[in-house]
Amino acid sequence: MPPPRISVPTARQPAQTAQPAQRAHRALLAVCAAFVVLPALLVPLSLPLGWDEIVYAGRFASYAQGLDVPFEAPRTRGVPVLMAPVALWSDDVVLLRAWLGLLAGVALYAGYVPWLRVLRARPSVVPLAAAGYASLWFTLFYAGSAMPNHYTAMGATAGVGWFLRHPGTWARRGEPLRASAGLACGLGLATLTRPNDAAWIAAPLVLAALAHRPWRRAAPLAALTAGVLAGGVPWLVESELRFGGVRERLALATDQQGGVRLQFNLPAVLNALDGPLLCRPCAPAAPNLPTALWWYALPVLVAAGVWLVLRGPDRGAPDRAAPNPGDPDRGGPDRGGPDALPVAAVVLPVLVAGSASVTYLFLLDYSAARFLLTPYALLALPAALAVRALWGAARRHGRVAVGLLGLVLAGQLAVQLAVAHGHADIQAEARADWHRITAVLREAGVGRGCVLDGNSMVIPVAYTAGCFPAAQRPGRPPDAWVLRRAEPPSTPGELRVIPVPGTYNAGWRVAIPR
Repeated sequence: MPPPRISVPTARQPAQTAQPAQRAHRALLAVCAAFVVLPALLVPLSLPLGWDEIVYAGRFASYAQGLDVPFEAPRTRGVPVLMAPVALWSDDVVLLRAWLGLLAGVALYAGYVPWLRVLRARPSVVPLAAAGYASLWFTLFYAGSAMPNHYTAMGATAGVGWFLRHPGTWARRGEPLRASAGLACGLGLATLTRPNDAAWIAAPLVLAALAHRPWRRAAPLAALTAGVLAGGVPWLVESELRFGGVRERLALATDQQGGVRLQFNLPAVLNALDGPLLCRPCAPAAPNLPTALWWYALPVLVAAGVWLVLRGPDRGAPDRAAPNPGDPDRGGPDRGGPDALPVAAVVLPVLVAGSASVTYLFLLDYSAARFLLTPYALLALPAALAVRALWGAARRHGRVAVGLLGLVLAGQLAVQLAVAHGHADIQAEARADWHRITAVLREAGVGRGCVLDGNSMVIPVAYTAGCFPAAQRPGRPPDAWVLRRAEPPSTPGELRVIPVPGTYNAGWRVAIPR
């Protein structure tokens, strides 16, 4: 009888068990590359800058055109920092959008890559979550835009991931330093781009660190604090220099946002799911169901993902074999078992997502789909766990089930792509109205350096026309009024009212003193 075979660990075993993680990493890179290319195909790089983008671009001489573009209290310097490598020397919109699109892809990678190790028993979940987040129409639309929300979301997602990398990894050389640096950079980016959101993001992490013994260490708390402080320094300094202090700036920002008070804002959130880009004022209206179907499915998928982890690994095959028993990370910080996912890996993202939603669900009376990018980016992780389980169940039930689930996912992607492209067309036409208004002003003899008054859209129109909003020149009477859905102002002299022909949004008129 031959002697029994004894399994002896070899140098090949770690490489074999690492293959699923390597495949997941390559898949994440592919998702990020697609996120760079696809938005540029859906949203033209030549799309003129929007209102918010004009304000951020106006920090640079190349875009300001000698005008003093107002930078109000709610704005932060994070977006100008992201624009700086191009905007400091060029005013080319195509080049700027190409740079921001590339940066958005890098941010997507940085946001989700720490989760490959946090979800090491299911690494395939990570590229799936990134793809789910990146395929939403407003994520695609804003990928090449000079707007803060995507970077806040990726800073938060990276920060939570690196926060979870602290417990149970201290035996690995260099891991505490990497986790601390990643946590500080993630929270720093979130704070730099949106300090108010960063406070809601950081609060659950601080509470978790104080409440959960494995996290009650100096390093994660110090990294979290350092990131928030580093990202908040520009905002704090500007508050003192321009607004007279933090309290004064917060009060002014609150007033400019129409007030912040406790209220139920979910109807406005639902109304904005399929557009407009900014729903303000926001009359309650049901969104287009195919466009918003994912939103109704999201809480179900998140709950299912959390339940799968709480239930344990025995009914869901891991992406790889059990890790080496000597691995200090096996089983996560608060669960045992070689194939188990740490409970905190799904619970903490849900808690942070809930905290980051408070302002937009309960304190404002208007909405935009991009406002909730941070919660969506975090909730995509447990939701992807549920989608992965559904895919596994479909495979066990045969080709028909796989085909049906694939058809649902493909339909979701097709709808989101179509909506993103549709909004790009709408914005191209709507922003072209500013040039049409400028042409009418020029024909009426109103040239550069003029003062314009009118409705709330006077800032982008004034920028396009090379003029100043009346609020910036209080001692000088306006040279013209730009009006839509409003009557000309009452003035001692007569006004000549000229309709603007061929506009996308009907009703534009220019009123000029005779």
